[in-house]
Amino acid sequence: MSMEETIERKLRDAFQPERLDVINESHLHAGHREFDGTGETHFRVRIVAPAFAGKSRIERHRALNELLAPEIEAGVHALALEPAAPGETTRW
Repeated sequence: MSMEETIERKLRDAFQPERLDVINESHLHAGHREFDGTGETHFRVRIVAPAFAGKSRIERHRALNELLAPEIEAGVHALALEPAAPGETTRW
């Protein structure tokens, strides 16, 4: 299973999102020293889930980072997180 698939599965299982996009942006960072050539280092996560209702931006980011800590330790270099609760306006 790819890193992208792993991240998506974990997010779906943990948050039962109404909307989820896991976007691999690694190709945008190919010249960076941290890029390891696998194409599995930089991701954008756009997620709308009831679990984020009433939570601050920091609380939402902490929850996502805690869930994905093993993936970060395994080589994910960057996560751009865009969490929202249902009904909130998103830019995407």
